[in-house]
Amino acid sequence: MRRSAILASAAVVLLAIPASAVAGGLFPPRPGTTVTLLPAGQDNPSIADGVAIGKNTALYKSSGLGPAALNPAAPAGSEARYIDTEVFPGGVLPPGVTITEAQGINVLRRIGENLARAGLTYQDVISMRVFLQNPDGEERMDFNGWNRAYRQFFANTSLSTGKPVLVPLGSAAPAPPMVVNPARPSRFAIEIENLPVNGWLVEVEVDAAYPAKKK
Repeated sequence: MRRSAILASAAVVLLAIPASAVAGGLFPPRPGTTVTLLPAGQDNPSIADGVAIGKNTALYKSSGLGPAALNPAAPAGSEARYIDTEVFPGGVLPPGVTITEAQGINVLRRIGENLARAGLTYQDVISMRVFLQNPDGEERMDFNGWNRAYRQFFANTSLSTGKPVLVPLGSAAPAPPMVVNPARPSRFAIEIENLPVNGWLVEVEVDAAYPAKKK
């Protein structure tokens, strides 16, 4: 991360900030910075407990973004239409990869493109809101598939070493993540009855903070 308030060293190691740190001057954050609070006792937590935002911090808020229709071989409006064929050639999913997982990867790649247009990266994301719909024939959302997709782009480094943590794709053995990223945004994920586009199973909104300018 580029915001110094959540760095432990030049090795880019994120630290959980205990409540006692309030007296140490981390809160409120300095202008133009953010402080991420992480769960204590975990080396690879998936999300933050919360994020404090300093005064005059420039923020970016995305609209709700869904997967792009990148699989023309699948019928329009079908769930398979939103498989990213750059990741899954021919729209064929490897063993154990769920349609929600595939759409989640598609969405998060679109999030990265959206952030880049605003001069930001995945590392600048501080909060995320996720809306999931149950796939055809399923009674509930596929939270596990979404989380596997999420870990390909977020929260995939060890807090103690700063090194990447291997991530599974479907039922395959864990492998290096698609994007190495220490950022652990605050996040919620909920199931809703219908997303706005036929075939979508995942919609995501993010907030990101611009790094403070060096003086």
